[in-house]
Amino acid sequence: MTEIPEHLRKRAEEAKAKAAAKAAGDAPTEAPTPAAETPTAAAETAAADSRIPAHLLERSKAAKAKKEGATAEATPAGAGGGVATLIADAAPPPLATGPGGHTQRLLTVVKAGSIQDLKSLPVDKVHTWPHLLAVEFVAALAILVFTLIFSIFVNAPLLELANINQTPNPSKAPWYFLGLQELLTMFHPMVAGVTIPGMGIFLLILSPYIDRNPSNKPEDRKFAISLFTVQLMFWAVLVIIGSFFRGPGFNFVAPWTAGLFFEL
Repeated sequence: MTEIPEHLRKRAEEAKAKAAAKAAGDAPTEAPTPAAETPTAAAETAAADSRIPAHLLERSKAAKAKKEGATAEATPAGAGGGVATLIADAAPPPLATGPGGHTQRLLTVVKAGSIQDLKSLPVDKVHTWPHLLAVEFVAALAILVFTLIFSIFVNAPLLELANINQTPNPSKAPWYFLGLQELLTMFHPMVAGVTIPGMGIFLLILSPYIDRNPSNKPEDRKFAISLFTVQLMFWAVLVIIGSFFRGPGFNFVAPWTAGLFFEL
């Protein structure tokens, strides 16, 4: 059986009903018999009142003629053939169904790229070369020029020549090493000079692998910022104590009573 779309079949039935109502209004005294309405006349009326394509009408005529022929063969002569023909005309043609009783048909496959407007999303990343390295090179040149000009107009605070017969008291390291020198007064040299700095360097090496938070906002990285702040303040306190609170013999003194034993 040829498959007829559901919406076309409904439109054909509505057109057929309109044609029957119009015929009944034109000849009220003459009741048409089912046999008087041939399939050809019904199809022509339906085609006049609807917009069914011609090839679908031809398929519908062929299917209806085939079905009526099968009904006439199955019904014996004089046993109400007209009634059987009327029932065949009124019954809608069965629809061909697929797996699970679905009647939808796939018309075409449309590629997603042709109907979707794809746009690349902006990302907050730039290439290391030349963007980052160019900026760093310009910054290095600016610092070098500033240091050169500063050294021309300001003399370095150098002391007198060292005397091999006199050791300065207190003997202090440069200020950026005074934190380490302060640790040497509290712990064994192996612990203060190797273990603690080594652990700090090792943790700094592991920090990119431990903290994988991609956010740059301080409120999203409270733990990392707090940990770095504690480390920075710990080292700053050691440097301040070694610079201003250590006197002769590297003993603890108060700078407002014993004086200031700190030189650059």
